[in-house]
Amino acid sequence: MRRFILLFFIFSTAFTQNTASIDEVNKVLNNLHHYASTANVKYFNLFSEDAIFFGTDMSERWNIEEFKAYGMPIFEKGPGWTYIMTARNIFFSDDGKTVWFDEVLTNKKYGDFRGTGVLKIVGTEWKIAQYNLLLPIPNDLMMKYAKEIKNYYNQK
Repeated sequence: MRRFILLFFIFSTAFTQNTASIDEVNKVLNNLHHYASTANVKYFNLFSEDAIFFGTDMSERWNIEEFKAYGMPIFEKGPGWTYIMTARNIFFSDDGKTVWFDEVLTNKKYGDFRGTGVLKIVGTEWKIAQYNLLLPIPNDLMMKYAKEIKNYYNQK
């Protein structure tokens, strides 16, 4: 009986911690999109000090300070950028200290995007260590747009 109680306690604790962690990660990612759309500077506090943000342009590989320098002037003018999450998958490392995710986002002007990234525990908080925003291209359109993109970068 004691073994049963001990096993029940261990499994229920593990399940509760995992559910709490999923909720915490979802909160960080939901806040990311909410703060961006409302131009709230708390947005940048969601990232770790060593975070990298990848935008949709090949030149957009920014550490958090570079990304902040890019984003702050936009935030100071008013609304930032609005992406509505429509689907999300979250995966935890075996030790529970790292998370990777992918999500589908919708933007009113541009349509659907994919966001991917990594979160890690910093102190007692989940922080975004990497975020990658990309515009998925359907396979049937890949060659057409790949040529245009290649020409674009070759002209620079």
